[in-house]
Formats: sequence, structure tokens, C-alpha cells
Amino acid sequence: MVQNIDFTPPADPWVLFREWYALAGKNEPIDPNAMSLATVGGDGMPSLRVVLMKDFDEKGLVFFTNRESRKGEQLAKHPKAGICLHWKSLHRQIRAEGLITQTSDAESDAYHATRPRGSQIGAWASHQSQPLDDRTTLERRAAELEKQYEGKPVPRPPYWGGYRLTPLMLEFWQERGFRLHDRVVYRRQDANGPWAIERLNP
Repeated sequence: MVQNIDFTPPADPWVLFREWYALAGKNEPIDPNAMSLATVGGDGMPSLRVVLMKDFDEKGLVFFTNRESRKGEQLAKHPKAGICLHWKSLHRQIRAEGLITQTSDAESDAYHATRPRGSQIGAWASHQSQPLDDRTTLERRAAELEKQYEGKPVPRPPYWGGYRLTPLMLEFWQERGFRLHDRVVYRRQDANGPWAIERLNP
């Protein structure tokens, strides 16, 4: 059931972001950090997939991937992206559009070290977005890597790391009855500029 919850937008959008994300963590049953990531190719064709947000702060939202993947190649050529976090259980979503930068090697190493060992192996085994003749090939590569690193730490692949989306726009959407939804948008001209706030018609 939709709840009509009034809220006054704070001057700082990250205050609202933290509040909504904390609530999602308590109420969204599966992957509250799942977000749709939109990039664009050289032909102008948009591309969309779901990734996991692994960190966020006032500098932006962080996710990790194979940088030689399709999205990695697109982000290298066009370092801008859009994301959407949608929490069906809360009838809320947050959209962001902004600039993409790579995280430092230290940040990527630190996150890689926290991943399950199978995921670390998988980052080496998968030539992400490249053609695969059959699944047996992928599983064989994973098994060979398991043997190669048996009893040893699995290093981070040099082509695998993080990205940070620094928003120039953040939109908070809250469902309300009869499709009279709330839409509050924060915009700024550059990554260090002040935020301007406005409401939009649903």
C-alpha cells in the first residue's frame, strides 16, 4: 500500500540519500544496493545493465567491474553515466546522472580483497563481454585458476577495478496515490558547485 509521506528536501541531497538508503537496507529483501547503470556507445546507442553499488559518499557512487567489458570501453570513451536505484518495497527510487572517474588502485585493491574467493577467481576467468564458445571453456579456466592460486591469495586483475559516478543531478522519486508522485531534483553545474533544488510534476 502506498503511504503518502511528506518530506521537506534538505539543502544537501546526500542527507536524503543516506536516509533513503538506510531505510532500503532494512526493508528491501534482496540487494538494496542494486542499481541500473546506463552508458552510451560511440554510435549513440544507450546500454543498460544492473550493477551493485559498493560505496557512496559526497564524492559519488562507486561500483566495480571488468574495465575491458562493454561498459568499461564505453565509459573510457564517454565518461558519463546515469544510474537508478529502485526500491519496490518502499515505492521509492533515486536517479543520478554525472561524471565518471576510475577509483584508485588502492581503492580497487581494498575492495577486491573483501570479495569471496570464488568471485576473485571469476574476475580472472571471465573475459567479460567477449564471445564464449561454450560454458565448459569458462568453467575450465576457473578450475585452472583455482589450481594456480591454490594456497595463495588471488591478486586483483589489472583490468578489473572501480568507477565513481559523481552526480551533477540527483532525483528523488516517491510514489503517492493517484499517480500524484513526489519528484525532487538537485542539480549543479560542476562536481564542486552548489546544489539547486526544484520539484517536478510527476
